[in-house]
Amino acid sequence: MQGRGQGADLYSVLGVESSATAELITSAFRARVRELRPDTRVDAATAARFGEVREAYETLRDPVLRAAYDQVLRAAYDQTRERAYDRERAPAPPVRPARRYVVWLGTARPEPALRVGPVRWERASR
Repeated sequence: MQGRGQGADLYSVLGVESSATAELITSAFRARVRELRPDTRVDAATAARFGEVREAYETLRDPVLRAAYDQVLRAAYDQTRERAYDRERAPAPPVRPARRYVVWLGTARPEPALRVGPVRWERASR
């Protein structure tokens, strides 16, 4: 139920816990919309982020879709735990020695002072 190629957790997209009420989800959605302001911020990244937030809200505000999403999320969590358990029983990979880096710090040149002169207002010629 990861909504149209969306890989992020819908609860984290809105910034709420999985036990959040419908009112809290609506409040978080409105806060995210105020942050993104699609009418004033016109760029591809903001539009994509706004689309993610809108999809998350549409899924989580509907009780049937939210229950289905929670069920899929729970199943994915259980699979992850099973894989972690299998990895614990598998032999550990060989350990490589840590790399060491040397950083030489030089003296930094100070930047020149910022100079600001008086402002001269001139009348525009007519």
